[in-house]
Amino acid sequence: MKRKQNLFVGASLAALLIALGCGQAMVEEEASEGMAAAAGDGTQAPMFEVDPVWPKNLPNHWLMGPTIGVDVDSQDHIWVVHRNTPDQFAATTEIGLAQDPPLSECCQPGDPVLEFDQEGNLVGSWGGPGTETGDYVWPQSNHGITIDHMDNVWIGGNGGADSHVLKFTRDGTFVKSFGQFGARQTGERDGRPVFERDSHDMESFGRVAKIGIDPDANEAYFADGYYNKRIAVVDMDSGEIKRYWGAYGEPPDDSVDLGRYSPDEAEPAKQFRGPVHCSEIANDGLVYVCDRAADRIQVFQKDGTFVDEYIIAPATRSQGSTWDLDFSPDPEQTYIYLADGQNMKVYIILRETMEVLTAFGDGGRQPGMFFAVHSIAVDSDGNIYTTETYEGSRVQKFVYKGMGPIPAGAEGLNSQGVLWPTQ
Repeated sequence: MKRKQNLFVGASLAALLIALGCGQAMVEEEASEGMAAAAGDGTQAPMFEVDPVWPKNLPNHWLMGPTIGVDVDSQDHIWVVHRNTPDQFAATTEIGLAQDPPLSECCQPGDPVLEFDQEGNLVGSWGGPGTETGDYVWPQSNHGITIDHMDNVWIGGNGGADSHVLKFTRDGTFVKSFGQFGARQTGERDGRPVFERDSHDMESFGRVAKIGIDPDANEAYFADGYYNKRIAVVDMDSGEIKRYWGAYGEPPDDSVDLGRYSPDEAEPAKQFRGPVHCSEIANDGLVYVCDRAADRIQVFQKDGTFVDEYIIAPATRSQGSTWDLDFSPDPEQTYIYLADGQNMKVYIILRETMEVLTAFGDGGRQPGMFFAVHSIAVDSDGNIYTTETYEGSRVQKFVYKGMGPIPAGAEGLNSQGVLWPTQ
């Protein structure tokens, strides 16, 4: 997530400039200051409304498959990665145009990487094995997209043989592969490939879910991930693994079989249950890690020193509650927005205390509802973008409307419901 550089001035000067017609930058400042000012109240939170017509229609009769990642670049362009292989669609009813011979005028999968502006216009697209511009292997199941401080594009993968991460320029030119595709395959059993975990591998990875960026140190934090059980910190140029750690900052242990999570467990698991689904670095240097199926966020210093952990919606079983997170755009990053694909909602969390203030969303297919909300990103104006995997297969925009009181009954894990526009 990239931030516009705003000037911060006093409230009286802001009001004067707005009156003189110089208000746009000040509006952004007031929104940022408002987030920080209300943080200690406990009765107010950032408020949002869904934009039901965002994004605009895709060209070429394109459809999105499961949308598996979203991020925002330095221009406030929104980047989405989705799975566009034919097996992600119903051949006869969804992608008739893509059949041989075509069955109908509509439709066909769009390019896997889509770039939108804030108004929802598609301004760029590329990606996939059919558009290779260098010596790389597109992931079997692409997963997660991150735009770094140089506007390079990073893509992970959670397919069986995906033990690598790809880096491109914003126009899709291949830069580097970190790790080697298929490195974890150890043989075959009954005609099917067999893969081995190795959370201590210093060359390749184990199905990376997402990438966090530390521009000052030129380091990428791989949420490694679906197969391995660690955070791996990588030099952004050479690809060298500089350090890694498991839950509580301890060495990962692949031999431990944790089984399925139960809210009745006596104490939290000592290893990441996984998937290790996100790794985000805050402005103050804290690293927030999503241990998805364990319903928890663990917080670390950059060297892997454990700071604290927070359990979110602890009654959540199956796929867990902590899918992805991003921060509010004020310099203090007062709020965390957490996507919960199992409960079909987004939590608004006060970062200082990690208190869940409120949530929004509900299960469904209309605007403002979610079907497996998977990834989340925030632009410099405070707007939230979410993607939905499986049959959800879409991206949504939630417009920041300023600070407001939390509706009665919507405190904590309780949801405000569907945030339909008020006018």
